[in-house]
Amino acid sequence: MPGLVVFRSGTRDDVAEVVAMLADDVLGRDRERGDLDLYLRAFDQMLTEGANHLIVGDLNGMVVACYQITFISGLSLGGMRRAQIEGVRVATEMRGQKLGEALIADAEARARNAGCSILQFTTSKSRQDAHRFYDRLGFTPSHIGYKKAL
Repeated sequence: MPGLVVFRSGTRDDVAEVVAMLADDVLGRDRERGDLDLYLRAFDQMLTEGANHLIVGDLNGMVVACYQITFISGLSLGGMRRAQIEGVRVATEMRGQKLGEALIADAEARARNAGCSILQFTTSKSRQDAHRFYDRLGFTPSHIGYKKAL
């Protein structure tokens, strides 16, 4: 099935389907709610930033996977450019078909094409299945992440 899925830039028309995937999750069902207009405004802001992209997995016109990728230039590590991914989701009915692997491969290719030397993300400590998935794909849990609500 992953071979039939096309990864493409997300559009404003895809936002509702992406939000539904973000909310179809143990953690997301409590934090992803509210007026769709909030998400549409956020998407519009992403478009103005240039290095911040919504990518969707499209299967015959249906959004079945998504992630957000941001390309970040920095001074540390010899000026290494990095890619940050978040909001990684595969539709419930599509899980177990290697679509997640194809999604991460797409993110890696986009990061390399943007001149990035590292692909990074954060994940909730409670997502044990996701941790095993990322470990299997060669990611290393090398850092501790901190967040502070503003």
